[in-house]
Amino acid sequence: MAEISRHTIVLIQFDQAKESRTYVDYETVPDALDGVCHLFEQSVKASKPHLASIVYTPSDLFAYIDELDDLCCLVYNPPSNSYIPHNKEWIKEQVLQHLIKKK
Repeated sequence: MAEISRHTIVLIQFDQAKESRTYVDYETVPDALDGVCHLFEQSVKASKPHLASIVYTPSDLFAYIDELDDLCCLVYNPPSNSYIPHNKEWIKEQVLQHLIKKK
């Protein structure tokens, strides 16, 4: 099974408040990466509701990821029947590759 088709859980803590912790699960890694991008886009829309459309660079997205108090992905690993954790740096690398493939 390719990594891209593995169930993925995104754990997010938006700020230092424990109440800001949440998670979202996705059927695939690409879906999870789209979800991270969507979180950023929703944040921009909330802070700048007057914008008709959102245009951003990977650097903008990476700055958002870095500003989150915590963000990680748990990717299912069938051979061990467990989830492998991945940090913000891994997420940024994967998001960049994902966005390049989507062009």
